[in-house]
Amino acid sequence: MNIDLSPEALAYGELVGKALEAAGGDELLQTVEREPERREGLLSPVLGELGAWDLDPRGNDDELEAAAALCRAVGRWAVAYPVAERLSRSNTLECDGLVVVGDAAPAAAIGGSDLRWAAVTLDGRRSLVTDCPLVESPRTSAFVARLALQPLDVDGAGDVALGLLLPCWTLLGMLDRALDLVRAYVVQREQFGQPLASFQGVQFQLTEAEVERVGLEELAKYALWSLESDSPASLTDALAVRLAAIEAADVVFRVAHQLHGAIGFCDETTLSWVSRYSGPLRRLPFGLSGTLHQLSLRARHDGLPGIFSAAEGQ
Repeated sequence: MNIDLSPEALAYGELVGKALEAAGGDELLQTVEREPERREGLLSPVLGELGAWDLDPRGNDDELEAAAALCRAVGRWAVAYPVAERLSRSNTLECDGLVVVGDAAPAAAIGGSDLRWAAVTLDGRRSLVTDCPLVESPRTSAFVARLALQPLDVDGAGDVALGLLLPCWTLLGMLDRALDLVRAYVVQREQFGQPLASFQGVQFQLTEAEVERVGLEELAKYALWSLESDSPASLTDALAVRLAAIEAADVVFRVAHQLHGAIGFCDETTLSWVSRYSGPLRRLPFGLSGTLHQLSLRARHDGLPGIFSAAEGQ
């Protein structure tokens, strides 16, 4: 079992990151928050020129890995655009993207979009999204909108794992960036005549956050391998990654905000923007307790094999 992404996928992710930086980097997020009507025109063409919308993560393992690397790169720049959701589109529906939703009050960060969207619940019930109005400002909503749904069928079981997994790669990219930002800050910031990074307590906190991030990365790669292998446990693995992603995000952003202090909540710092736009990925389609509940339901009979027992059996 090789869970590492291919060199081609990694190179593609680096290319996407450089393209987003050249297109404006952190300014992209700030611009689309001020002018949400420009979101599609600013972001979709940049990714389209790199072939993002031609990827078929359902039909090709190499393109699945490229899609994961793409989502991670997008997360590093906290791009407020539903990239993972577009890549998760169903190949049996006429739609531009797909979101996984909860049974009650379905919502997703696709507010104000003119694209054709489909939605699916964990038990495979699919719907067409007939309306996703952006009622609140992106400043407070992060583009999350309540969805009006038209039920279709119950054939979406094969859509769920990918729809859960790719947004976790986006969140992983956000955690990469948050840790990069806090490392740079504690090196530059001095207290009592020495850099914050020299204090043992700070080093312990950074280590805790990095352990969470690395653990999420390994689980995310394993779940990708599980999906590539058509494992019957791929949905359970995707739920396990989502649980790990939420837990890791709680630790990483807690540490990042604590070490930044009050300035970490101000728009003058990039951390504030990354943290705020990580919210929808952490809350939807369900948060920590909801994810744990769903994972418990699916793993209670066969258990959760996980990365280590799977590796031993290969």
